[in-house]
Amino acid sequence: MGMSRRRWIAPLAVIGVATFALAGCAEGGDSGSGGESSSGGGTVRVSGGITGTEADALQKVFDDWSAESGVKVAYTGDKGFEGNIVTKVSGGDAPDIAIVPQPGLLRTLVETGEAQAAPDAVSANVDANWSPDWKQYGTFDDVFYAAPMLANIKGYVWYSPADFAEWGVEVPKTWDEMITLTDTIRAATGESPWCAGFESGTASGWPGTDWVEDLVLRQSGADVYDQWVAGDVKFTDPEIADAFTAVGDILLNPEYVNAGYGDVASINSTAFGDVATNVANGTCAMTHQASFLSANLLETTNAAGEPTTVAPDGDVYAFVMPGYEEGSATIEVGGEFVVAFSDSTDTEKVLEFMSTPEFADARVSEGGSISANLNADPSLASSQFLTEAMELLQNPNTTVRFDASDLMPATVGSGSFWKGMVDWIDGKDQATVLSDIQAGYEN
Repeated sequence: MGMSRRRWIAPLAVIGVATFALAGCAEGGDSGSGGESSSGGGTVRVSGGITGTEADALQKVFDDWSAESGVKVAYTGDKGFEGNIVTKVSGGDAPDIAIVPQPGLLRTLVETGEAQAAPDAVSANVDANWSPDWKQYGTFDDVFYAAPMLANIKGYVWYSPADFAEWGVEVPKTWDEMITLTDTIRAATGESPWCAGFESGTASGWPGTDWVEDLVLRQSGADVYDQWVAGDVKFTDPEIADAFTAVGDILLNPEYVNAGYGDVASINSTAFGDVATNVANGTCAMTHQASFLSANLLETTNAAGEPTTVAPDGDVYAFVMPGYEEGSATIEVGGEFVVAFSDSTDTEKVLEFMSTPEFADARVSEGGSISANLNADPSLASSQFLTEAMELLQNPNTTVRFDASDLMPATVGSGSFWKGMVDWIDGKDQATVLSDIQAGYEN
């Protein structure tokens, strides 16, 4: 489909099949779902899987806005979002607003019949501020439910510029160069060059899906990727098996992982954000993770015990994982979507605010995050890296694919695919793993 601002290639057929990042949602107070008004001194309850410092930043944005609007907002994070939110909504304990990190899970929530269609003002804001595909991710059966919120770019490789200079190596331009680089670092240090962490509570395994998705894009191309998302290319097909094999060349190789944490199996017991610690202090030369890892890095220290700097000449920086051919310009992204289970006036005011450039600018200014809002200001991002990442998202020449597992049915994308990655790292043979993941379509 033709896009006015950039080439987002995600066919509507894919969206119909439909399904950071990252975890989950919480809670409900005593108002339940449905249209109870929170006007007149009530509080709009927002739930999501964003926790820790990122949750604090989100609440601060709401608090600053509340001081002007008079609408109170309480955000609650839950690391078990994917496993909890459908039960809460179905059981009458929905929040007023949920921040959902997967279109597939969003579809499941819509199918409960409890989700509210987005107000007209929100629809207009999304039309004005995002490329059309983002709106389609929140649209089901021609009804628009959920505006996008934040975004992240998958497939970065984080590294130490100083260490690269010491080893006399450069950022690789192709996949083969990256493997050669890995061998060079191994020879220079005698240590495993890569670290990885798949542990994420009930969402454990999702970082592995990002690896595989990047490889499907880089080996087989965007058309195969789209067919895979649509279910027309199966996990048991050669293209997906080839992607697993390529990822396994790194993650299943005891010579290459798991720097600073243990053996291959330790990937499953290492929390996905904890890899930032060893990348920052130099114990791990490289890790594969999305743009949001910059927020984790800001909470770490370098080898000298000083706060970590994320910059081209700092302690840590990142490059987009290269393709098999030099110069490929396809990136994979993730993001959250904002859906309501209340039609109160105050809830609608919060939804409208969250779909504006002002919300995006406020949250980006708090640090650690970026937005795909085309009218948000990248210069407000908290680092040069995040500014560059946001500019990449806004560049009309960037071809983008949304995270495949997030678009797949939840029984696969946040079910058998996540579990399959854990089993694969634990040593289950690849053919069985692929068959097990594909079986998620039958659940």
